[in-house]
Amino acid sequence: MKIGNITLKNPVVLAPMAGVCNPAFRLIAKEFGSGLVCAEMVSDKGILFENERSLKMLYVDEREKPLSLQIFGGERESLVAAAKYVDKHTNADIIDINMGCPVPKITKCDAGAKWLLDPDKIYEMVAATVDAVQKPVTVKMRIGWDEDHIYAVKNAQAVERAGGAAIAVHGRTRVQMYEGTANWDIIKEVKQNVSIPVIGNGDISTPQEAKERLEKYGVDGVMIGRAALGNPWMLYRTVQYLEKGEILPEPDAREKMNICMLHLDRLIELKGESVAVREMRKHAAWYLKGLPKTGSVRNEINQMTTRDGMSKLLFNYVEQVEELQQKIS
Repeated sequence: MKIGNITLKNPVVLAPMAGVCNPAFRLIAKEFGSGLVCAEMVSDKGILFENERSLKMLYVDEREKPLSLQIFGGERESLVAAAKYVDKHTNADIIDINMGCPVPKITKCDAGAKWLLDPDKIYEMVAATVDAVQKPVTVKMRIGWDEDHIYAVKNAQAVERAGGAAIAVHGRTRVQMYEGTANWDIIKEVKQNVSIPVIGNGDISTPQEAKERLEKYGVDGVMIGRAALGNPWMLYRTVQYLEKGEILPEPDAREKMNICMLHLDRLIELKGESVAVREMRKHAAWYLKGLPKTGSVRNEINQMTTRDGMSKLLFNYVEQVEELQQKIS
């Protein structure tokens, strides 16, 4: 799959998830085979006012590439200016515009999913951005605002007419937030009505589901979000299944905790130990998902304040699991 002049080695894409897709996690996703990784969204105003936190979010490790940096905003002037900044001052490969975030504080600013109600605004904003930058411009959107306002095909056609290089479509409406099920029939309609690449997103939790969505709905790529939290193996296993037709086994507890600690160490490099360990609590809980007898260790994770404390807790748990398995076998 090509997005503008950028070639992806496979159609498996890590979704841009707020509060999650920082360079530490993205690099792991890339090492686990993801064809494209997407950064979490950054405010156009944050970039323009040179907010320290916003500018730090634009950092891209060369090893992550190809990478898509996502921006959001509600006004043409500030969105275009932010896109120009990303174009000139970062080593991202693709500039993505967020048209899917359902959170009220974003939609109240006429940003994110609010655009879904106005195909004319989509055309105007995307066209102005495309004209202002060299990098390919893509859009991540939802199928619509609510059941009565599903303009997915019109909105996608507006993106294409404006010069957008690809579209990622999440099969839920804004009103659904992250509840209910994703409507892949509408994603298929989008694919049938535009000629630029369409990446489907929503409810992909196994390699088999990823393959089925690619084949049944004709999309060019699959975007994996929540299924990759604490589970970059989902990305690796999906790539292997698509390329070789084999389903690799799930990782064991030790393998999971080794990657969990690699993730933490990279976060510490980025943010310092205190902030990184606090942030890592939710990730560590995700890495534990699917493993046996995690109740007490999950509770204790939330008390952790140091790297060594987190490591000791997780590997003590691993030893308990391994002892239990030896007894059973």
